[in-house]
Amino acid sequence: MRTSLQINFRGMDVSPALEQLIREKTEKLERFHPNLTGCRVVVDKPHHHKAQGEHFIVSVDVSAPGASIVANHAHHEDVNIALRDAFLAARRQVEEHARKLRGEVKSHSLPSSLAVLE
Repeated sequence: MRTSLQINFRGMDVSPALEQLIREKTEKLERFHPNLTGCRVVVDKPHHHKAQGEHFIVSVDVSAPGASIVANHAHHEDVNIALRDAFLAARRQVEEHARKLRGEVKSHSLPSSLAVLE
């Protein structure tokens, strides 16, 4: 892994298994954008609410040249699902940024009525 990775746990104990899962998911992000410079992942377990149960909140902040990508607040009762959702959102944004850098962004053609005016 070339990307600088910072993992923070709030309201819960540090989990080596979750840390390993986060490292694996970060390595997968590097496949979509080879020039990522940093990744910060926060796994938060807010105070227990009697009516709602416990939820985990995961945010992923990714840094790349020319972009700061934030996938915020994936909520779920299962921390693995919250991690999955947060990293999927981050991956979509990283892929989009990489496409823009490669110049692969769709360009919309002008409607025929406007093309005649040019």
